[in-house]
Formats: sequence, structure tokens, C-alpha cells
Amino acid sequence: MITACNKPQEASSQFEPVASAEINIQDDEVTANVKKALLLDDKVKGFDIMVVTTKGDVRLTGVVDNHNQIDYIDKLVRNVKGVHSIHDELVAKVK
Repeated sequence: MITACNKPQEASSQFEPVASAEINIQDDEVTANVKKALLLDDKVKGFDIMVVTTKGDVRLTGVVDNHNQIDYIDKLVRNVKGVHSIHDELVAKVK
């Protein structure tokens, strides 16, 4: 009988702050870059669009004038470095 196989494995409950901090820094950078892209673009810079990034997934919320602007913003944000996916919760005033 091999006794080493019967030994229960110790659960590691240690938190790795470095990995978490790296994710947060990357998310913060992605959020900043998305906001910068929105602010520098003349077609959408006047809108109040909230940007939240979690592990590269960007959530956009806010109100714009029409659906074409929503499509434009999606394309603009997709081209920002670090964006993995977009959760678009933008609402158009005109339907």
C-alpha cells in the first residue's frame, strides 16, 4: 500500500495579491483607454457614457441619440487595446 496517496491534500487558501493587483491595473488601464477614446472622438465625446472593466470585459452604460451611435461606439471600443468583450447597455433616445 502506498501511504502517500492516502494523505489528504492541504487546501491552499492563500490569496495572491500580485495577480489580483495585475488584473486591477490592467482593467483600470483598459477603462482609462476606453474613456480616452470616447472623449477624443468628436462623434461621441458629448455623451455621458459610464465604462466599467472586469478582466477585460467592458460594460458600457448611458444614453445616446440614436442606434447608429451605439454601433459606432461598439466599433470604437472594440479597437481599444485590452478589450476582450463588450457588454453594451447603451440606450438610444430615438428608436
